[in-house]
Amino acid sequence: MTQIFNPESGDVIPVTVINAGPCRVVRIKTSDSKDGYSSVILGLGGKKKLSKRELGPIKDLGNLSYIKEFRSDELKDLKRGDTITVDAFEVGDKVKVVGISKGKGFQGVVKRYGFHGHPGTHGTKDQERSPGSIGPTAPARVFPGMRMAGHMGAERVTVKNLAIAKIDHEKNELYIKGAIPGAKSGLLLLSCAGALKIQKS
Repeated sequence: MTQIFNPESGDVIPVTVINAGPCRVVRIKTSDSKDGYSSVILGLGGKKKLSKRELGPIKDLGNLSYIKEFRSDELKDLKRGDTITVDAFEVGDKVKVVGISKGKGFQGVVKRYGFHGHPGTHGTKDQERSPGSIGPTAPARVFPGMRMAGHMGAERVTVKNLAIAKIDHEKNELYIKGAIPGAKSGLLLLSCAGALKIQKS
């Protein structure tokens, strides 16, 4: 994250810088074909190495490392080899960001769920951060969904209505107001409402 300044008011805007693309259209599926549904497959460059089987159909489209399929019925203007860049967005657009949150390993209930724990005095010993009772003994089992210690993080997280504060067309970077899920160099999925702008191959 970093910060930029509003040129009109001078207010500080906390932003997250995202390298958004460019993405190449790898394949178009239509409901009339043998696939039976409409979708578009996009490719994004990166350091990840694909297998020879995955590289076969896309080796003529450049160095692509990530392949993702998106269901859509509005694919009339898309063709294989088209490029989607940050030009598809505008300053002020509200975007939805999907990412994988940071993994925090095995954590207790205080960090995982915000439990207050037990008081540090008045007879409390060695259980300040323990969960306490989890219910009566009659069922003789733990109910599903019980908030207990366990693995935390590394989950799919969606954040909606994040505003685009700035666009760098030369570097293909988006400055999004606020924080987004995931660690540095993580893979994100950005989407927003509106017409899609593409560059024909």
